[in-house]
Amino acid sequence: MQIHQLKREKKIKKRKRVGRGGKRGTYSGRGIKGQKARAGRKLKPIIREILKKYPKLRGYRFKSKKEDYEIINLDILEKKFETGTKITPQLLKEKNIVKKGERVKILGRGELAKKLIFQGFIFSKKAKEKILKQGGEIL
Repeated sequence: MQIHQLKREKKIKKRKRVGRGGKRGTYSGRGIKGQKARAGRKLKPIIREILKKYPKLRGYRFKSKKEDYEIINLDILEKKFETGTKITPQLLKEKNIVKKGERVKILGRGELAKKLIFQGFIFSKKAKEKILKQGGEIL
């Protein structure tokens, strides 16, 4: 058998072209009159109308006033430091506990069983209570 002698089992079905008269009736599934029935119709996308209602975003050049802090919890400090250690953001950066070491906020997750001395941090209410309860200092 040669390639030119091969035949398909089923014929290729052609795509039905809608809106050109013929077997679908005079309107061919387009309804009667109006913009949607015409050839070359162009409708506005509805989503555009919705987007136009939103206010434009201005002031994108300016940074927000919200300050970004690196966050650390008490349970990590409990593991990493000995009793009586004076902890500063620079010390945390040296030990690779935080990345930048500029603004660090200490949160109160976990328990603190050691006396630690803190300098140059921002504290959550819970963290402050736990540190002072344990006899630690905040400078």
